[in-house]
Amino acid sequence: MKRAALALIFAVMAMAAPVHAQTQALPDKPPAGLAFATFGGGCFWCVETDFDKVPGVVSTTSGYINGRTKNPSYQQVSAGGTGHVEVVRIVYDPKKVTYSQLLHVFWRTHDPLHANGQFCDIGDQYRAAIITHDAQQRKEAEASKAALQASGVLKGNIVTTIENAGVFYAAEDYHQDYAKKNPSKYRFYRWNCGRDQRVRQLWGAQAGGLPLPAAAVR
Repeated sequence: MKRAALALIFAVMAMAAPVHAQTQALPDKPPAGLAFATFGGGCFWCVETDFDKVPGVVSTTSGYINGRTKNPSYQQVSAGGTGHVEVVRIVYDPKKVTYSQLLHVFWRTHDPLHANGQFCDIGDQYRAAIITHDAQQRKEAEASKAALQASGVLKGNIVTTIENAGVFYAAEDYHQDYAKKNPSKYRFYRWNCGRDQRVRQLWGAQAGGLPLPAAAVR
C-alpha cells in the first residue's frame, strides 16, 4: 500500500511538470530594508507553505541552488546529478522577524536526522540544507546546529548541511505557490509523503515552530 501511494505521489508531480519550462537566475541582493534566508527541506512546495505562515516573511520563492548546470529544469534537478538542492528563498523583514527565529522554524519543520533526502523524497537534490548569504548567517546557523545537537532533543546525529549561497534559479512558474493553485494535489502529496507525521514524531508540541519565540531562541 505504501509503495502504491508513493507511486501516485510521483505521478502527480510528473503530471504537473511541463517538459520545456524554463528557469531563471535571480538577483543575489534583497530589496532595500529586507533580507534573504534560504532553506532546503525536501519538497519546496512544503517548505514554501511552512514559511508563508511566519509573521515578517514578505515572500517565498521555490527554486534550485548550488549546482553545476546553468538554468536547470525541474526534470534535471529531480533526476539528480546537477548538484542542485531544492530550496525556498525567503524575503523577510528583519524588523519583524529575526534570522534566528527563522532558523527556529526551519529546524522544527523538517527532519534534521534524515541524510540524502527528506521524508519520501530521496536523493542529494532533496537534502536538508541551510543556505547562508553572509558570514553572520553562517555563524548563527552553525551555532544553532551545535546547540540543537548538544541539547539532546533529537536522538541522533543532525545531518542538515550548512552551505554558502551560490546562484539561485527560481523554479518554473507552476511550482510557485503550488499549494494555493493545486490544494487537493498538494494535500494528497504532503500527507502521503508522511511529512507532518514525521515532524510531529520528532518535535511533538514544537512541530511547526510557531508561535515564534520572543527572543533569539535556537
